[in-house]
Amino acid sequence: MNSANFDEARRRLVFPLDYPTLEEARPGAESVAEHVGVLKIGLELFVKEGPRALELGRQLGCEVFLDLKLHDIPATVERAVASAISLGVRYLTLHASGGPKMLELAADRVERERAQLALLAVTVLTSLDESDLVATGVSSPPNEQALRLAVLAQRSGIRGLVSSVAEVSMLRQNLGPEMILVTPGIRPAGAGSQDQKRVGTPAQAMAAGSSLLVVGRPIRDAADPRAAAEAIRREIAEALV
Repeated sequence: MNSANFDEARRRLVFPLDYPTLEEARPGAESVAEHVGVLKIGLELFVKEGPRALELGRQLGCEVFLDLKLHDIPATVERAVASAISLGVRYLTLHASGGPKMLELAADRVERERAQLALLAVTVLTSLDESDLVATGVSSPPNEQALRLAVLAQRSGIRGLVSSVAEVSMLRQNLGPEMILVTPGIRPAGAGSQDQKRVGTPAQAMAAGSSLLVVGRPIRDAADPRAAAEAIRREIAEALV
């Protein structure tokens, strides 16, 4: 296998630290850090542990992805973005449905700070399908809603998106090669979808144009998490050929 592709595959693989405490997250992260380039800190761990949870990524040589899905009034989100910049995180999520003003202020803050932070706008959560959107008053199917919100985010200065594998190809075609496309709901062939409703394999996501792949339970719940992470890294590397 091409060693450059194998290195690049590690950079593209994101592992969520979906653990209740830092004490439980640390061994999970340590077991896979050799094959995972980005550690994602979500609401569960961040609410419990605060900024000290972010240190784990730096200690293990991984970039830090703070997945808080910010959605509030524009000024509040702008200040939260400033706080994330001060913490040195590489990626931060916010909801595209927060509207243009919220997105613009967040993007402007990153620009003013000349920060390395990449803002990622969440379009349609992978746990939602068309019936779920209808229940919230959205009559469009997930792919149309995802594109609508993605275009809004791009026009507002956001340079990254989170969407399911089902929308990646469409978004890549419409938004161009520079947009960072982060794909959760990644499941190796034969794995169950759990509570995700729009999922895909690593190879499918890469072929569609994903930039980063988020793989949680197939690694975390494997009998050998390190081996599971390595196998997914290899699948990504093979798709880079």
